[in-house]
Amino acid sequence: MRYVIIGAGPAGVNAAEHLRKYDPSGEITLLAAEDAPPYSRMALPYFLVGNIPAEGTFLRKDAEHYSRLGINVRHARVSAVDSSAKSISLVGGDTLSFDKLLVASGATAVKPPVPGIDLDGVYNCWSLADAHKIVERAAPGSNVILMGAGFIGCIILEALAARDVNLTVVEMEERMVSRMTNQTMGDMIKSWCENKGITVLTSTKVDAITAADGALSVSTNTGQTLPADLVICATGVRSNTAFLDGSGVKVDMGIVVDDYMQTSVADVYAAGDVAQGKDLSTGDYYVQAIQPTAVEHGQLAAWSMARGHTTETRGKLNMNVLDTVGLISTSFGLWMGTDGGEEAELVDKDRYRYLNLQFKDDVLVGASSLGMTQHVGCMRGLIQTGAHLGEWKQRLMAEPNRLPEAYLASAQAQHQTLSR
Repeated sequence: MRYVIIGAGPAGVNAAEHLRKYDPSGEITLLAAEDAPPYSRMALPYFLVGNIPAEGTFLRKDAEHYSRLGINVRHARVSAVDSSAKSISLVGGDTLSFDKLLVASGATAVKPPVPGIDLDGVYNCWSLADAHKIVERAAPGSNVILMGAGFIGCIILEALAARDVNLTVVEMEERMVSRMTNQTMGDMIKSWCENKGITVLTSTKVDAITAADGALSVSTNTGQTLPADLVICATGVRSNTAFLDGSGVKVDMGIVVDDYMQTSVADVYAAGDVAQGKDLSTGDYYVQAIQPTAVEHGQLAAWSMARGHTTETRGKLNMNVLDTVGLISTSFGLWMGTDGGEEAELVDKDRYRYLNLQFKDDVLVGASSLGMTQHVGCMRGLIQTGAHLGEWKQRLMAEPNRLPEAYLASAQAQHQTLSR
């Protein structure tokens, strides 16, 4: 059996390793688009800070890991997929044949249509090559403009702050990390950053970037002109699917997959940030773009490719855990609530403590928190199990911080039920 995996991120690497486990004799080719060993984008901030060398971002530290498993890592980009002929065209003219194909090509950072966005000194922070360029320019005391305060932007923010740069964050939304926070929580993160010496401009857009005498200047829609030695764009990503044009593989926001990670074409699968997979909370299919989901996608796809469609997914829990200059924020499941649901909220702005619980009847369906890491496991566990809280629902409505007690009571009730 010939397996080909397009993409060498967490989804692709995990799939390759599990394919070898499930099929000891299969031929496995892992295509890496970048000229570097398979690495984790989530480790790039640690490289930016200087906590690890570039090699520390590699997903597997042993240089012989892939060859020892019989996984052929090939550095090549894909230009097209012919699903009927079961062949792949590579940039440069080579072709590869496959029996089973996994598309784990991830996503690419996008730049907004801003004049000057392609100037030297304006970079994304999405690849190892980007990170090397940023390290060269982000010297202590340099003026750095970060466009975007979403999840990825705030991860980069953490690393830049540690480099002692003069940092200004420009975010077009009215709050930071808008896809995992409500207004109260987003405002608290902004206040925290400002108290750390970071300038945060929300409800603000970059209109243009100009260069003169080796220096950059950023103009905003609010009339400000900001000097910059470096501009980093973290304004969003898009799934890498262009090479699938004409392949017959159905693409929406990402590649549409079923409960076994198979696409609309037989023997072609997808996983990770490029896959529009099943969400645990809603049953709907969309791109989650988080590393835990990518890893789980890779394992499930490998099983389906090697062993057949015997294990379907219940869906993956949408979850985010973010460290913003030392302040931990989290969101799980339907953190924004559901129709007909109820919420409980605990707010302590002075101590940067926040907890929000979302209920549907007596079931916890979503939660978010700030500065309260002791509740993370309880939130995730209760949402994933869909446990009925009974009388504990009303107690949590009055005192949300009693979540660990509710979790323990739920676990004990489940144990008693199983013991009968």
